[in-house]
Amino acid sequence: MYFCILLKYILIRDIVYQYILSRFFCIKLATINLKINISFELLVMRDNQYLVGNFAPLEDELTAETLPVTGKIPQELDGCLARIGPNPIDPDPTTHHWFLGSGMVHGLYLRDGKALKFHSRFVRDDDVVEKFNLPEISGPRGALQLGSGVVNTNIMKHAGKTFALVEAGNLPIEMNERLDTIQRTNLEGTLLGGLSAHPHLDPDTGELHAAVYSPFWHHIQHLVIDKMGLVNRAVDVPVSGQPMVHDCMITKQYFILLDLPVILDQEIFEAGFSLPYKWHPEYGARIGLLPRDGAAHEVTWHEVEPCYVFHPMNAFEDESGTVVIDVVRHSKMFDKDRLGPSEGIGNLYRWEISSSDGKVRESQIDDAVIEFPRINESRIGKNYRYGYVSTLTKNFSPNGLKKYDLVNGSSEIYSAGDHKAFMEPVFIAKQDASEEDDGWLLSYSYDQNIDSSDVVILDACNISDGPVATIHLPRRVPFGFHGNWL
Repeated sequence: MYFCILLKYILIRDIVYQYILSRFFCIKLATINLKINISFELLVMRDNQYLVGNFAPLEDELTAETLPVTGKIPQELDGCLARIGPNPIDPDPTTHHWFLGSGMVHGLYLRDGKALKFHSRFVRDDDVVEKFNLPEISGPRGALQLGSGVVNTNIMKHAGKTFALVEAGNLPIEMNERLDTIQRTNLEGTLLGGLSAHPHLDPDTGELHAAVYSPFWHHIQHLVIDKMGLVNRAVDVPVSGQPMVHDCMITKQYFILLDLPVILDQEIFEAGFSLPYKWHPEYGARIGLLPRDGAAHEVTWHEVEPCYVFHPMNAFEDESGTVVIDVVRHSKMFDKDRLGPSEGIGNLYRWEISSSDGKVRESQIDDAVIEFPRINESRIGKNYRYGYVSTLTKNFSPNGLKKYDLVNGSSEIYSAGDHKAFMEPVFIAKQDASEEDDGWLLSYSYDQNIDSSDVVILDACNISDGPVATIHLPRRVPFGFHGNWL
């Protein structure tokens, strides 16, 4: 009898598990007849704002050469300004979340003061391969791969290779210099799970540090990738829930984790929404300080008021040993909106963790609505002065660029009017730079009046002076997430 009961339990468990996978991760499994009563409030936007305007996906790839330029491109800029974001294929507007959907990369190539070419390319996950009847890409499928293997959040170069990145389980995808997909990669077998959308390069060691999470884990993993592009450290830090962990920080002594109250929610699973994470303030919010070479039990936790952070600006230790952390703090996230990050505007805050009592002092630096903070990345983990952000409207549409001087408390803004949006800024130091802000600030922009995009190049010392050059692109670049100078 007990065997029969156990068998029945296993069968029911497996049916529920398959249902969850099929709904959330879009895995094609056998049809399951389940009736679920949903009793909680949902915000359903049938006119999904993340599928219209400049959020709308593009239908095809593009290559253009010899682009028109207003102004003068600095001669020393030799590389590619790459950017990535979701470009979903046949999305359901009632359930589609902005963070999901097949990725598309865009790249502007500059050399010798000229805009040589512009590429837009799909990242070839399974959905793209099927849609366009393309050969399946090579490389391993990760143990935690979700759905079609979507990769859509960041693109960066490390160890001589270019990688498209995502979080929550899917493996990176290696790309060539034309931004064509080469293969999925597990870093020569050293990457056992997924990676993060935001690995951070230690400018002194050349190592990448990342916070990795999965909907299947009750831990956050500190992952270190060496200068050769191989994982050389993986430490699992237990947490009580299954939080969404988008980013992390490093200092000279610590790897910094964020355990915040946006966590996996069973009811969201069952409702069929594509991103089943929800605001749960009762979960609490805390900052973890893990010694750079320490074990999981050595982490110290420091409580803060419930909030959510997608992106830190930087972190460092001051002369007294206080850990200083600058973040874009959202008062809440994914409370009722199941389709995007429209709740809880982002403001720049500073957290200071006392070296004497471990308490966190929180202060607001600015009340402007901002996101996508960047710095001169030679200052990652170190005391720094300048930060750069996109300014936003309250529905998460970018509309300008802002520079902070965190020493004297001043700031300056570049804006071209309400009709023109500026996406995440990327800082490139000048070859003969003598100061931290001595460089160029590049940003993809979108002009809603003409439904097209360009790239602006600003002198990072004086962004309010406006562009030294504007490269006019042949098509719009949808609002996406992140990019880098390759």
